[in-house]
Amino acid sequence: MADSSHPPTVLWALIALTVVSGLVDAVSYLGLGHVFTANMTGNIVILGFAAAGAPGFSVLASLTSLGCFLAGAVCAGRLCLYVTERRRALLIAMVVEGVFATAAAVVAGVAGAVGSGWPRYTLIAVLAFAMGVRNSTIRRLAVPDVTTTVLTMTLTGLAADSTLAGGTNPKMGRRTASVVAMLVGAFVGAGLFLHQDAAWPLAVVAVVVLGDALWFGLARSSHQLDRTA
Repeated sequence: MADSSHPPTVLWALIALTVVSGLVDAVSYLGLGHVFTANMTGNIVILGFAAAGAPGFSVLASLTSLGCFLAGAVCAGRLCLYVTERRRALLIAMVVEGVFATAAAVVAGVAGAVGSGWPRYTLIAVLAFAMGVRNSTIRRLAVPDVTTTVLTMTLTGLAADSTLAGGTNPKMGRRTASVVAMLVGAFVGAGLFLHQDAAWPLAVVAVVVLGDALWFGLARSSHQLDRTA
């Protein structure tokens, strides 16, 4: 999946974060009242549904997620003005996400029910902010087809560049891995939420993200990210 500008450690780290996106949105959509905290495209659509009066959707929840996501993106953008090394910026973003996911898991464990009241909005705010930090940082990396939170262009690339369309299937490995990663994350997240509670998938998110950060930080080839910028 590697190319000359993005070493394998970077790509695998982002694939792991894509799994996390599936986990996070499984919890947020199923447990926090039909709202996304990773997929902001979905939130814009849901906001339209809610504004039109469709039952089961909340304008306030959608706006909370969007606002906190944008706040996280702004903070990460400011941070990148001072942290010029792309590898270090990604590592910081993963640590921040892992800490926020840990806080979310603790809140879910303490509150028990997270579908209403302060636990709902706390989790939406915490998770969306962390995702804003991550997305702002990954946007700076500009790794094609591995945005970690949306798959529309990835799926488009798979189809448009396929042999059926007269193409040569470039980047098929990373594109397929991204799709599978999101699907696996959503499946595991939904299963844990439906059969346990919100704290379990959020705990898995924290472990995966912090583990990913530790592995990425120790991986020697990840230093290539700045040398090939």
